[in-house]
Amino acid sequence: MFSVPLLSDRQIGGRTHIFALEGIRGHQSEYIQWILTQAAKDKVQPTDILESSTISFLGERLSTPLQVEQYLTLAMNEAYQVGLKPITTEFMETILAIGFDDLEPNLIRHGYNTKSIARLLNVRPAEVRSFLHGQLPPEKTQDMRDLILKIGIPL
Repeated sequence: MFSVPLLSDRQIGGRTHIFALEGIRGHQSEYIQWILTQAAKDKVQPTDILESSTISFLGERLSTPLQVEQYLTLAMNEAYQVGLKPITTEFMETILAIGFDDLEPNLIRHGYNTKSIARLLNVRPAEVRSFLHGQLPPEKTQDMRDLILKIGIPL
């Protein structure tokens, strides 16, 4: 008969590694420069494609690699159509979606839509929509905001 000895926590702990999976948070500008360097030909610098102020602007506005790739691709296609080189911050502002940093898109990016928030707060979805569009009275808005923060939804 064959038996496997049980491993103790000490034996397992000695072989584990802890990784912090923060993604590109805090390093968005460096990531944008890196991706431009990887995508460009040898002698092309990232500042030949995007102005340095545009790289900083995107680093502040975008938070995930998918967003960076999506908006860089969209901006480069649009800039090619109009013959713009390098891409300016003003041009990039027109490319970024209107309402990109509004409350509703941020909540959706975190996985909370109107129905799920209404279910968690035990309120009607119409009330949540009114909150998201700033149509509630100030005291009701503050109550809703406090409830959302209390259950741990980031605002």
